[in-house]
Amino acid sequence: LATSAPRNARLFTRAPAPAPPPSASITRTFPVSCLRGLPTMFSVMKRAAQRAQGFSRALVLTRAVTSSTAPGQSAAAASAAPAAKATHMQAFQVYRWNPDDGGKPMYQTYNVDTNSCGPMMLDVLFKIKDEQDPKLSFRRSCREGICGSCAMNINGTNTLACLSKVDKTEAAAVKIAPLPHMFVVRDLVVDMANFYAQYKSVEPYLKVKDGVAGEENYQNKENRAKLDGLYECILCACCSTACPSYWWNSDQYLGPAVLMQAYRWIIDSRDDFTEERLEKLNDSMKLYRCHTIMNCSKVCPKGLNPAKAIAKVKTMLH
Repeated sequence: LATSAPRNARLFTRAPAPAPPPSASITRTFPVSCLRGLPTMFSVMKRAAQRAQGFSRALVLTRAVTSSTAPGQSAAAASAAPAAKATHMQAFQVYRWNPDDGGKPMYQTYNVDTNSCGPMMLDVLFKIKDEQDPKLSFRRSCREGICGSCAMNINGTNTLACLSKVDKTEAAAVKIAPLPHMFVVRDLVVDMANFYAQYKSVEPYLKVKDGVAGEENYQNKENRAKLDGLYECILCACCSTACPSYWWNSDQYLGPAVLMQAYRWIIDSRDDFTEERLEKLNDSMKLYRCHTIMNCSKVCPKGLNPAKAIAKVKTMLH
């Protein structure tokens, strides 16, 4: 039974294709459009072959010169080579505090060769963490000034470490600290919970009263232009932590960053809750703790003007 063919074997057997007669010739025709690109293709292939031939010749010459160099000439060739980049050591005092150790906060000094790392302060911190102290803690993400994670205080100014360039002409030690008047979690990492809670309180999203589901909410160019200088905020908290009013009243005063974002949604023509938003901000502590000190506008790494936005909110309320 194992060797016998099945009854319907002919159903699964494919008949061989008939062979063409010996005298028959197979002719295929191609449209003219297929031949138009042949000259270009042949020229590209010719140039590629020429480049490959030139590269192989240069490689052979290099090997011949290397093999023909006398042993005594190696030192002279090494001296003729360009000298390595000189080292440039700079001192950086970094704020350190580990809650698990039970010790007091302190500044630890690190000497870094700034010629062997990137040009930004974030590159220096990476070099310290990779080569000297792997326990150093700091936030970072995009390295392009977009996420706002690496906000810290460098030489007394709030900024982003990824946008702060290392000044190689400075002789004194560069001091790096966390954002001022914020609860420190560890080293350069601060607690942003209160800041984000305040941002959430202003309801940073569109609110529509009579909207149709799936219908587009149009906005003309003039109204869209009003949002320029507001929507670019990356919530790094550099401005809020540079404001003395926010230092002393951060539990009630919303701060420059949150108030600017509140104004961004107040003037959005697509939002239907403008009056309600203004009424919610009309408070002696939430809004009127701003005394126009202008520290917020000076330190903003994106070049925005939170003080101007706060002044416009006050104008809309009076």
